[in-house]
This record gives sequence, structure tokens and C-alpha cells, in this order.
Amino acid sequence: MIGRLNHVAIAVSDLDAATRIYRDTLGARVSAPLSLPEHGVITVFVELPNTKIELLAPLGEDSPIAKFLARNPDGGIHHLSYEVDDIIAARDRLKAEGARVLGNGEPKIGAHGKPVLFLHPKDFCGTLVELEEA
Repeated sequence: MIGRLNHVAIAVSDLDAATRIYRDTLGARVSAPLSLPEHGVITVFVELPNTKIELLAPLGEDSPIAKFLARNPDGGIHHLSYEVDDIIAARDRLKAEGARVLGNGEPKIGAHGKPVLFLHPKDFCGTLVELEEA
């Protein structure tokens, strides 16, 4: 059901500093920051030949990233994002197998302009999983 790894998301407290590390120290190509108010984040994508790294910083006090950083002040891996061909079919199959979809269960539009859903980490080896329609 899952396809390619779309990205690994890393929560950071200082997006500018994290961007400089990937761009200047590691020599990667990075995108401009993008605010996603509906998700409560500001994101920068680090382009790699085989996938992307998403740097996430909080946008507002109610951001899920702010909560993550309160528990993990140094930041760290926040989620893995996998592509699926049909997000509704994937959601329905996973729910039928007992997986928990976060939020109201309906896809939201993510940073790439495509529908996304998040799956509960307790159902996936302690890892928050994002599904993104390919």
C-alpha cells in the first residue's frame, strides 16, 4: 500500500539555524520557508536525490511542533511521510485494520498541495506516520 518515502520531518526550534546547517554546512539545496497555518507550522524542504528532509518550526503557541519541542527541546525526528496512490482508500483500509487516524480523519492539504493524513504513533512502532497522496 505505501509507496516511496516522501520525506523525513525534523522538528527544530530555530528554522534559520537549521536551514543554514543543511544549506551551508552540508551543501544541500533548500526551499524558501512556507507557513502552513492550518497545520501550525513553518516548513523548509531540503532536497536530496532520493527524498526530502522537512524542517518544521512552530507557527503559534498551539502548534503541535511547539508541543513536541517542549518535550524535546533539542528537536528531533517528528514523522515519516509515505506516498499512497489513493489516500481515502488507504485511510479506510488502515481504519478497518484498527489503525487510528489523527484529527477528524479527513485529509488536509499539506505543504506539497496534496492531501495528507497522520496516523497515531502507538499503532506504528512509536513513529508518527504521514500519508500523502502521490
